[in-house]
Amino acid sequence: MSKAIDLSKSVYDICKEYPEMIGILKEMGFENISAPGMLNTAGRIMTIPKGAAMKGIELQKLKEILAAKGFSIKE
Repeated sequence: MSKAIDLSKSVYDICKEYPEMIGILKEMGFENISAPGMLNTAGRIMTIPKGAAMKGIELQKLKEILAAKGFSIKE
């Protein structure tokens, strides 16, 4: 059974539900996600699509990587 990620949820909520997402997002270019306090501040208002746009990361590629890691995407 795959793990469903709701892209409308905040990065904080997604990482609380799936703690392994911190490492996955860091690998995908969200290098500051593991910085102290980042998840508890910006992560509470930031969504993955917004963060991808800010970082210049193609959202479709990000979705493909998440799917390869066993996550399904709910938009």
